[in-house]
Amino acid sequence: MKILLTGANGYIGMRLLPQLLEDGHEVVCTVRDEARFSITEEMRAQIEVLEVDFLREVAPKKIPNDIEVAYFLIHSMSASTGDFSEMEAKTARNFNKYMSQTHVKQVVYLSGIVNEDKLSKHLESRKNVENILYEGPFALTVLRAGIIVGSGSSSFEIIRDLCEKLPVMITPKWVLTKTQPIAIRDIIAFLTGVLGNEATYNDSFDIAGPDVLSYKDMLEQYAEVRGFKNYIYTVPVMTPKLSSYWLYFVTSTSYKLAMNLVDSMKIEVIAKDQRLQELLQIKPHTYKQAIDLAFKKIEQNLVISSWKDSMVSGRFKKGLEKYIQVPQYGVLTDKQKLKIKNPDRVLENVWKIGGETGWYYGNWLWKIRGLLDKFSGGVGLRRGRTHPDKLFAGDSLDFWRVLLADKDDKRLLLFAEMKLPGEAWLEFKIENSVLYQTATFRPRGLRGRLYWYSLLPFHYFIFGGMIRNIANTKE
Repeated sequence: MKILLTGANGYIGMRLLPQLLEDGHEVVCTVRDEARFSITEEMRAQIEVLEVDFLREVAPKKIPNDIEVAYFLIHSMSASTGDFSEMEAKTARNFNKYMSQTHVKQVVYLSGIVNEDKLSKHLESRKNVENILYEGPFALTVLRAGIIVGSGSSSFEIIRDLCEKLPVMITPKWVLTKTQPIAIRDIIAFLTGVLGNEATYNDSFDIAGPDVLSYKDMLEQYAEVRGFKNYIYTVPVMTPKLSSYWLYFVTSTSYKLAMNLVDSMKIEVIAKDQRLQELLQIKPHTYKQAIDLAFKKIEQNLVISSWKDSMVSGRFKKGLEKYIQVPQYGVLTDKQKLKIKNPDRVLENVWKIGGETGWYYGNWLWKIRGLLDKFSGGVGLRRGRTHPDKLFAGDSLDFWRVLLADKDDKRLLLFAEMKLPGEAWLEFKIENSVLYQTATFRPRGLRGRLYWYSLLPFHYFIFGGMIRNIANTKE
């Protein structure tokens, strides 16, 4: 079956793609920026990749007309606190126009459970998108899911951050709201189970795990699975804004996403029926089983995708390619080079930078910089990295973004997403058994130059120590 997978480089899309290929389907993936499609060359050879921005004017003959089924997995919740609903509606309308140019029979849309009259902005937007898609020239199958639990999912990582870092929590009253979490592998099972299934055409189904829990229950059960005790105290005085700041400072989420999550967490999300579960004979995992499965993936370094790799900085909306060419004029640089004996081993060290490995020198200084960034509204260091020794263009790497990760060319290029009075690049390259390390800063006005020069004493130690430790291949 020929399948169109939109949002292919998103959290769900990256999990669904391998399963579709394993099931023998021909897959066409749409992404806004092919340069940041984080898949292996082996997988890329099996699929067709198209650059399509569904927010832009519809282009004729962009998508193959022999598509049979399409997955609509596009959302904009982490991009904005205000206009994401308008963006999602426009995306859905343009998607319908694209589908009118094809022979598609079925579209599968992953939405959220809507069982209250008063919905959050997030769920109201999802419902509006559903209504727009029902107007399209195809049979629509809607899967309405609750909280998704899996390695790399925003819900799981936020709960993980809270429980692992705060043995005692003073929480807002929305932690008592009921929800019905579902494991990521069950989501994939439902998404593939409805494929071409005419019994699911032009209908909407709730999908969820077997446990109805409050967010407090979820925190407590996470701690129980991990073998420790958390003490949680609920107070009624936290406003949505305070709650958002609480999530933002304690967890690795962005403030925009925290605002939208808090807005959604006030609404009960409980499945109304189990029709699809019975139709497809799927028995969903419990919440504790979902946590166990997530940690098995983490411990085996098999996390395929993470919500943290979504683009945080608005400057990347038009793609990464604009920033790959590092400027040479009007910039300030710190250049280091070192003769090395084992280029392959050194390259492995370069590819492990950040996350749990750290930055090879002065990690406490990097942590302070991350904390200052967090307090100034930036991303901080908590995003870490998705995989301990694999990097792809578009990946988040602490408060950097990977622009280029070319192992054959022995080059890694990072762009800073921290709050700065300018723009910053950090590049590692190996040529002729020499490791080159270059930090480039394009200042914005006098403030930018003062920022750079004020850090020169730290640069002397940090960048010099970094290249020496990266080059060190002794066991």
